[in-house]
Amino acid sequence: TDFDSKKKRKVAEIYQALNSDPIDVAALRRMAISEGGLLTDEIRCKVWPKLLSVNTDDLPPLPAGKELREDNKDYQQVLLDVRRSLRRFPPGMPDDQREGLQEDLIDIILHVLKRNPQLHYYQGYHDIVVTFLLVVGDRLATALVEKLSTHHLRDFMDPTMDNTKHILNYLMPIIDQVNPEVHDFMQSAEVGTIFALSWLITWFGHVLSDFRHVVRLYDFFLACHPLMPIYFAAVIVLYREQEVLDCECDMASVHHLLSQIPQDLPYETLISRAGDLFVQFPPSELAREAAQQQAERTAASTFKDFELVSVQQRPDTVLRQRFRERLRGEERTKSILTKPRTNRFVKLAVMGLTVALGAAALAVVKSALEWAPKFELQIFP
Repeated sequence: TDFDSKKKRKVAEIYQALNSDPIDVAALRRMAISEGGLLTDEIRCKVWPKLLSVNTDDLPPLPAGKELREDNKDYQQVLLDVRRSLRRFPPGMPDDQREGLQEDLIDIILHVLKRNPQLHYYQGYHDIVVTFLLVVGDRLATALVEKLSTHHLRDFMDPTMDNTKHILNYLMPIIDQVNPEVHDFMQSAEVGTIFALSWLITWFGHVLSDFRHVVRLYDFFLACHPLMPIYFAAVIVLYREQEVLDCECDMASVHHLLSQIPQDLPYETLISRAGDLFVQFPPSELAREAAQQQAERTAASTFKDFELVSVQQRPDTVLRQRFRERLRGEERTKSILTKPRTNRFVKLAVMGLTVALGAAALAVVKSALEWAPKFELQIFP
């Protein structure tokens, strides 16, 4: 069939890029982004290390689990999370095999944390690690996860959640660029962005039940800028535009709707759209708005409120009132200042990133490991 021949052709191109000297990493990135991603776990074992520039020739041996577990401050929490991770293993896997993998999972996490004391464990980290473990096995997973933890996931592994919240602050400006109506509805409902927290910090591993979809997204994220998961989150919300607008305009209803992620999403289309949006509205252009959101929400984003929202309760009325008064004030200044918004309603499928896959894909990835939110926060205190 046509699909099979396309697949064969892609496999051949991937191996060609792997065998060229030097390895053609740009081509591998394009393959990881374009339709179908890297196709098989066998290919992922070869390509993922290249996307993270991990040298697979001298992988360190894994330390014995016992040494790691004694007096490790994170051991108890990691153990609890890993025990709860049953549904992340393929259904039908024999118990003893799964239990062996869960032990490996604990060791990998503790090993990375021990070697990088600046990193702090967070709940959800194990959802990322288990994906690597199931695809590439324990030794390679350890090396890949360590690299990822010091790059893409670095902000989630700070002692506080400030940088994670900063990244979540990009969500609304992206939605606003594409669909101001959805943006304004969500602002009126005061839903915030907490519904997307687990999506972001587990790269959707925690919320998608089909493992194939998870690894497809990992192909995409590994090939792109570390902020791509937040663009993908925005694209999911935009895809559900009608459901959102039909919802009751209050926090509990909208939060409930958005935190239930549909399992039958058109992943390839959404990946393509997320790439398009990244090219059209790169993080540097949204940084000011994201930082502004941070500044405006400071009153409302103490950790207490963060937790309140996550259990779907309303924050106290004082904060809501303040927020409304501020919105009204903003509306007044906005109407004076804003550029006309009409042109934004054009549905943005302009670049067809995964179809054309030319310069656009490279624009998405060339900045992949240069991302530093701390720097942007200094520009916009």
